[in-house]
Amino acid sequence: MTDIPLTTQRPAHRDDRLAHALIFIPCFAVLFSVAILGQAVGLHWRRWLPGAENMNNVFAGVKAAVYTLMSHII
Repeated sequence: MTDIPLTTQRPAHRDDRLAHALIFIPCFAVLFSVAILGQAVGLHWRRWLPGAENMNNVFAGVKAAVYTLMSHII
């Protein structure tokens, strides 16, 4: 029988968290401004942002959209 090596996930290091924050924060700011602008004008902004279709409020919708966008980037 052949040995199958077990791969373990490495714990999140400080550099990983910093990189995550450096991607998340600007994306959140841009998408949040798009959502607020759409909300102010009266447009249906949830259709513009992937992942935000079924969210109840602006913050949850933008957060879902950022995580969806980050999954495509990384």
